[in-house]
Amino acid sequence: MSDDYDRLAADVDHAVTKASRTVELGRRGFVIAVLVFVLLVGQLLPWVGDHVGWEVLLGRGGGIPQLFATTSTVIGVLASALTLMTRRWWLAWVCAMGGWFASVDGLLAIWSQQSSVANGAAGRGPGIGMIIALIAMILLAAQWMRTAWSRT
Repeated sequence: MSDDYDRLAADVDHAVTKASRTVELGRRGFVIAVLVFVLLVGQLLPWVGDHVGWEVLLGRGGGIPQLFATTSTVIGVLASALTLMTRRWWLAWVCAMGGWFASVDGLLAIWSQQSSVANGAAGRGPGIGMIIALIAMILLAAQWMRTAWSRT
């Protein structure tokens, strides 16, 4: 009888420990998945001149847009996918903080394209893909922030 109670207590402790390390995504998980998809679509559209997002990621189009392409891909796509799969609370915080960092990078990337005539950088204004990626990144960061703060 005592062994049954000990096993039950161990099972309950294990369940509580696991629940304390994870986040419940619910409908927000679907919204995040859609935003990751939108971010991927943004990578296929023009960012800098005729260069699409994945080309900017590989180094074409300037340093600041490349930084945004890198941070949005690593945080917005890879870290978000990993967090959606594992539901780890600390990864939700990584996505939230990294998402805001990538959003600032995106603002700088758009600014660098709007002022490219002055400094001779590639591009004549931000492409539609960069704008879509920035909007998706801001919305992703907000969703991850809400998710990270939602844990009780």
